[in-house]
Amino acid sequence: MHNQPITTPRVFCVVAAIIVSIMSAFQATAQAPVQRQVDGIIAKIDNQIVLRSELEFSYLQYLAQSKQQPNENLKCEIFKSLVQDKLLLARAEIDSVTVEEDRVTGELNRRIDYLSAQVGGTERLEQYYKKSIRQLKDDLRKTIKDQLVMQKMQEEIAGKVRVTPKEVAAYFRRIPQDSLPYFSSEVELGHIVKYAEISKQQKQAARQQLEELRKRILAGEDFATLAKQYSQDPGSAAAGGELGFFKKKELVPEYEAAALRLEPGGISGIVESQFGFHLIQLIERKGQEFNTRHILIKPATATVNIQEAITELDSIRTLLVNDSITFAKAAKDFSDDFNTKDNGGTITTRGGSTYIPMDQVDPGIFFVIDTMEIGEISKPIPFTTEDGKEAVRIIQLKGKSTPHQANLEDDYPKIAAAALNDKKSKAVDEWFRKNIDSVFIEIDPEYQDCKALQLTQ
Repeated sequence: MHNQPITTPRVFCVVAAIIVSIMSAFQATAQAPVQRQVDGIIAKIDNQIVLRSELEFSYLQYLAQSKQQPNENLKCEIFKSLVQDKLLLARAEIDSVTVEEDRVTGELNRRIDYLSAQVGGTERLEQYYKKSIRQLKDDLRKTIKDQLVMQKMQEEIAGKVRVTPKEVAAYFRRIPQDSLPYFSSEVELGHIVKYAEISKQQKQAARQQLEELRKRILAGEDFATLAKQYSQDPGSAAAGGELGFFKKKELVPEYEAAALRLEPGGISGIVESQFGFHLIQLIERKGQEFNTRHILIKPATATVNIQEAITELDSIRTLLVNDSITFAKAAKDFSDDFNTKDNGGTITTRGGSTYIPMDQVDPGIFFVIDTMEIGEISKPIPFTTEDGKEAVRIIQLKGKSTPHQANLEDDYPKIAAAALNDKKSKAVDEWFRKNIDSVFIEIDPEYQDCKALQLTQ
């Protein structure tokens, strides 16, 4: 079931490029022996290259998402988009277009968190790829940076492109009647989230355990040995707690501040962060970077604290049901979910849509909202967040659509978004036609007959 009126290979590559590139890089890590046998360069654009593995991976990903049958014209279209991406990078280098390292780090952390959630946590991610999170980040940093540079170039090219209602209607009329997608039932949801609070007793127990370990280290025991035995950080425990070199602002503020106050070899006091309690040793400073090791102890979350969150949300729900406060105001004032509290508590898809197909709704709330009326608010529902926190939430059913074939009246926002993507794609193509001679391009003979590449010839 489709979620947009039309999805072209170019739109797919622009919208999903970061995810595809990350997964491609991971696959390259996991299947390196196979790829060394079949991989090869199929295009050169100045100092940039397109590998056969990149094309095959993007092609298979697109087929899986779009549910289209394999065909060579489609592969040519995807090859064209990859060549265009590399041309963007080549021109960015010529034009000195860059992105800040802080932005690269933030996006890298966000993507690793997302992938960890998909496989069941950072420990399972590390086990699967046989690399630490730090090593995976090192492998992916250039990929992420390239993607952000391409986005910045695309924004400069097509960022000011807009579509009028007349253009949206014209775009919709161009879609063949038999190609109009059929939308399944979709829902618009809001939620207010409360995390389970860690009790003072549990925090004290974690702190006390670290205090005992600190005394043992100061008495002469080896920090790294104790980190291997006791640290609850799966990404560093096996390495004696060592994290490797980081720049400023790449680690959580509490950890970084404590680490930078130390001299090499020094041991910190107990440091609390969002991850738990840390005992830190500074290993070495090198310019603007520093290397530390740590022991992490995470306080356990008890069931009694879930009940406290349920009680608080029950009180908030009562205010909502009695119209004493709006849902948006309650989300802003009380929700612990920083991703939604400032937009009325509305849950969005990764593509930014506020409407979620019913077959993509979290199974934990599917049967709850299935029987709700629009505007109704659920009772508190316990759940576990993507990063493993125990939490409770109340859900508001803001809207619900019935299954239907795409039309302008019901689906204008989706059609307008597709029309805008189409117009931006044309603006990018026009930019390529004007700039194609500004870089050196060499295409493998196997792809010279690709009609999609006519603009490069």
